[in-house]
Amino acid sequence: MPQTVVEKIAQRHLAGGPSRPLRTGDFVSIGPFHVLTHDNTSAVMSKFKAIGATTVHDPKQLVFALDHDVQNHDEANQRKYCSIESFAAIQGVDFYPAGAGIGHQIMIERGYVTPGSFVVASDSHSNMYGALGAIGTPIVRTDAAAVWATGEFWWQIPGTIQVVLEGNLLEGVSGKDVIITLCGLYNHDEALNAALEFSGPGVASLSMDARFSIANMSTEWGAIACWFPVDGVTIRYLENAHRKLQEQGVERFTEDDIERWRKAPPHPDQDAFYSARISLDLTQVTPHVSGPDTVQTMRSIAEIEKEKIAIQKAYLVSCVNSRLEDLEAAAWVLCGNRVASSVKFYIGAASAWVQKEAERRGVWQALLDAGAIPLPPSCGPCIGLGTGLLEKGEVGISATNRNFKGRMGSRDAQCFLASPEVVAASALAGYIRGARRFTDRKPERQYEELSANVVASETVEILPGFPERIKGRLVFMPQNNLNTDAIYGKDHTYRDDMTPEMMARVVMENYDPQFSARAHAGDVLVGGFNFGTGSSREQAVTCLKAKGIPLIIAASFSQTYLRNAYNNGFLCIEVPALVNKLRQELATDIAAKEKTIIPGDDIEIDFTHCCLQWRGHTFSFPPLGSVPQSLVIAGGAENIVARKLGLKQELPQFVHPGD
Repeated sequence: MPQTVVEKIAQRHLAGGPSRPLRTGDFVSIGPFHVLTHDNTSAVMSKFKAIGATTVHDPKQLVFALDHDVQNHDEANQRKYCSIESFAAIQGVDFYPAGAGIGHQIMIERGYVTPGSFVVASDSHSNMYGALGAIGTPIVRTDAAAVWATGEFWWQIPGTIQVVLEGNLLEGVSGKDVIITLCGLYNHDEALNAALEFSGPGVASLSMDARFSIANMSTEWGAIACWFPVDGVTIRYLENAHRKLQEQGVERFTEDDIERWRKAPPHPDQDAFYSARISLDLTQVTPHVSGPDTVQTMRSIAEIEKEKIAIQKAYLVSCVNSRLEDLEAAAWVLCGNRVASSVKFYIGAASAWVQKEAERRGVWQALLDAGAIPLPPSCGPCIGLGTGLLEKGEVGISATNRNFKGRMGSRDAQCFLASPEVVAASALAGYIRGARRFTDRKPERQYEELSANVVASETVEILPGFPERIKGRLVFMPQNNLNTDAIYGKDHTYRDDMTPEMMARVVMENYDPQFSARAHAGDVLVGGFNFGTGSSREQAVTCLKAKGIPLIIAASFSQTYLRNAYNNGFLCIEVPALVNKLRQELATDIAAKEKTIIPGDDIEIDFTHCCLQWRGHTFSFPPLGSVPQSLVIAGGAENIVARKLGLKQELPQFVHPGD
């Protein structure tokens, strides 16, 4: 069966799952090449120890890099940092202290990411690794602890969107402009929870730094992985990285490896199936600005600079845009000039290596001479930590990847995103503007949704302890983007005295105050698209378990919610066709704006044959093989890990309410 590059790389790193070739929707166990944790290493350490583990499975698989709160020198943070460094030394894990750089940059420049590898991080911007022809994807802390202890974590293979690039970028247009354009042009969740596979003749014209920017910020577009083909640009980058590493006495890959990647790079099969195709003519891309406060709204620099929107702060920091090419672009604008007196312009290199090279080339000094304020190579203001945050009433323009309200400071501030060149030009002028003149245009939408891939029916072997069928009363919640605060409110999230009975009484109260009284144990919940979006609170899963709900069916799930669900042994399945049918047949109730619709009939799910039935209609869903079944039977990922380590003899079994 033909495979996408995501399916092929997952197959190469398969530790458990179907014996047939992998395809979209499969649940698998993956043995990643490397796993990065940063300041959250401390939280992962706590989960690791709580499981009962004492020694990591493979020290060379792990990388620790302190990069988030490095400007915080209080005693508590320093104790945390020391405990992480000590744990790394005891376990033999590669450790990078505060000041070495941002973890994602360290992963690529220190050779931990290579073509065809599968690399994960307990951070959402691990998509960036795909620029090197790898699969990079985020995991949550429970997953990271599982990798530490066993070398594996579970993953569901996403559908892939092919992004075809034509033409070449105009001078003064950057990779950041490409991803801002894509986020603004396709802003109706087209890329949500998808893997992006870039292709086409336009790829060759993109520098390595441009590819890193696009792959990194694909996270904000909604993707969970982003892949670029390995070509001459990639090989030259790897050759340079290999040379620099050898100078440090380090060899993560060899010249023979580089030659192998040159001759036989990872690639999708020619007739691989894609869920959608997007085409973009790079010659039509011009500098654009995202925001304020969202990446889904964009305006061309030609349009927005007419308004002369005053700024008080400008930023060239973060893992998306603080590499050498970015610093050089800003220096080109500012060289011989001074930042406006009304603006504070903050700069921070992606790593100490990047800053050293910028200093050697005179780029760093040119920025300082222009009035830039240096910060250590770290995350900092991008995540609302340290010096230079936006204050009430201020407007900032930033070459970071996120501009969510309140992320970089006050919720009463505004933040726009732009390329390094536009940020520097705006800092110079005191208002949002570009460094060059461009016509006011944006590319046309070219989006093609492809027909569903028809696969042969499959019979799944059911493991002891997992139900072959579940039957229950259907309860429909038609709202899309139902968030975790609606499922389990913040007033209860941080209380330690909430018993399961108390949790069951407040479930969904921010969505529908009558839900708890109307819903009963054994009901099967059906939600809309992107169910469980929002924060990563695990109680949004465990409160439903406490209520006695056996599973949730939705058109799609937030990936964080899905991971938390299976990590807590809770069933979730995606059946968009069912949701669309419910919207048709229950249209009157939906029009009446009923929050919770209970039509009064049952739904029956058959896990052996991967289908469910409602009102005589049959709908299929991806097979739940041994990996997800084992998570449910064991009661979650931590119990799976404990079992593999031989730390628990008896594990909680799945009990269907009413059995």
